[in-house]
Amino acid sequence: MGELFTFFGLISHDHAFIYMTHMLLAAGIVILLARLATSNMRVVPTGTQNFLEAYLGGVLYMGTDVMGKEEARRYLPLVATIGLFVATANIIGVIPGFEAPTAFLDFTLALALVVFVYYNYEGIRRNGVIAYFKHFLGPVWWLYWLMFPIEIVSHISRIISLSFRLFGNVKGDDMFLMVILMLAPWLMPLIPFALLSFMALLQAFIFMMLTYVYLGGAVQIADDH
Repeated sequence: MGELFTFFGLISHDHAFIYMTHMLLAAGIVILLARLATSNMRVVPTGTQNFLEAYLGGVLYMGTDVMGKEEARRYLPLVATIGLFVATANIIGVIPGFEAPTAFLDFTLALALVVFVYYNYEGIRRNGVIAYFKHFLGPVWWLYWLMFPIEIVSHISRIISLSFRLFGNVKGDDMFLMVILMLAPWLMPLIPFALLSFMALLQAFIFMMLTYVYLGGAVQIADDH
């Protein structure tokens, strides 16, 4: 959003530059958190280690409800990393002078493609090509001709759903923040900032939940119908 002031925008107003710098900033923060949590691990966790262990426990609990504990633990590294990355990227946009990388469609589309490719790959790897695509046909043989293209379109639409949902919500939050700062630039609008922070975390939760749902549907096809 060109009208929104950013510190990196003082260097260049180029769209790609603004996007890449904020994305690298979010990645750097995530890597720093991981380093702090693992640099001096203790049996009784404290500080960053305690925070990330609680976070991982919450993500695992969420995945257990979707696909069982064993499967949720298998995919915990992917889902937890994506969630932490998205949450950090969203929170950055709440801070005046920075823009959320998730407010760029390039970022959200890339994440959606990663999830799409990976869950299909896991579905094929775990079940085999024939069995995986056979479950696209549905349970009724005489509707195979109709169900297969519907399932293909449904799966492709997940890319649009994942990317545009996250992009649209964060972009809207950025515009809302811009209006708030224009109306009250010298006051701390605590309620809007708290609301935007909550929405940032909520969007990360939704992205993680959908990732688990798509993975569960791909690897547990025997229970689909």
